[in-house]
Amino acid sequence: MPQRLPIGIVGGTGYVSGELLRLLATHPSLKLGSIASVSHTGTPVAQVFPNLAGCIDDASFASVGELESMWRDGGLRGLFCATPHGAAAPVIARLLEGYRGRGRVVDISADFRFLDVKSFSEVYGQDHGAPQLAADFFCAVPEHSTCTPARHAAHPGCFATAMLLGVVPLLRSGLTDGTFHIAGVTGSTGSGRSPLATTHHPERHSNLYAYRPLNHRHAPEVRAIARHLTGEDAAVQFVPHSGPFARGIHVTIQGNLAGSADATSLLAALKCAYEDQPFVEVVDTPPRIKDVVGSNRARITATAEAGCFAVMVVLDNLVKGAAGGAMQWMNRLLDLDERAGLTIPGPAWI
Repeated sequence: MPQRLPIGIVGGTGYVSGELLRLLATHPSLKLGSIASVSHTGTPVAQVFPNLAGCIDDASFASVGELESMWRDGGLRGLFCATPHGAAAPVIARLLEGYRGRGRVVDISADFRFLDVKSFSEVYGQDHGAPQLAADFFCAVPEHSTCTPARHAAHPGCFATAMLLGVVPLLRSGLTDGTFHIAGVTGSTGSGRSPLATTHHPERHSNLYAYRPLNHRHAPEVRAIARHLTGEDAAVQFVPHSGPFARGIHVTIQGNLAGSADATSLLAALKCAYEDQPFVEVVDTPPRIKDVVGSNRARITATAEAGCFAVMVVLDNLVKGAAGGAMQWMNRLLDLDERAGLTIPGPAWI
């Protein structure tokens, strides 16, 4: 068997990092080389992620400095950055400064989702940590680009991934008027590992509520990424909701049809867009979160009536929306089969 390539992870104790570790544990061509954490340096990884016991018992969290030394010495072929937004860019800048190695970076934070760093500052209310690197990263859902036009990649956020899976093929098809009213429901893991009032179990259990309606940062991200991919300037009105479950996203995209478009032409456009994509399935009936949770798959369908349309998308926010989508990019950047390590089925009855 060919030697598995070592991969590094920065920001190692969050849910997304845990999913990266789970995917690396069974990846045929990649393996964990180093995982860094400021707060848990020296702690066994299986102590923080007991679900991985038996898979990575010999691994412990390194310091960022130790990972950087390994990276610069050529001991890592790829690097995932899973730190919070704002923290990723300075770390990546330090790792890439003067770097002449072959390693590739996939950023899962928000820091490299905008080509225009001014847009990042306007949306996130802070200066960009490495504006000189913006052009070195390409941000999109992997299914929407047949090539990787930059050395490194940035994966959109989980909500953004679900929205883009519907919005981009609709814009490319010209079957709608380009205005999208979107409602999405996400599981509590989308808020990260640190407890918050909105993710505290007694508040979220058996509950459902919107947050930041029409004012969520994923809307301008979706507009910017969709415009870069299609050349079309879409109108995106987004209302996110907190769901009473841990994993998964359900998004409903609604709007007006253009010309003589109907449900048949919408489904045909979606099937054409994803016919060669192993992780996106176009179905004829409304998809359910349990169809995909735990896997890297997304399911999508469309319907139309009286000049209006609805497109529904489901995916796992931690896998397809974060770690799995990032792994697709890493596979591609390292010239591996894009499906490698990502074909595990979901548990369904989670």
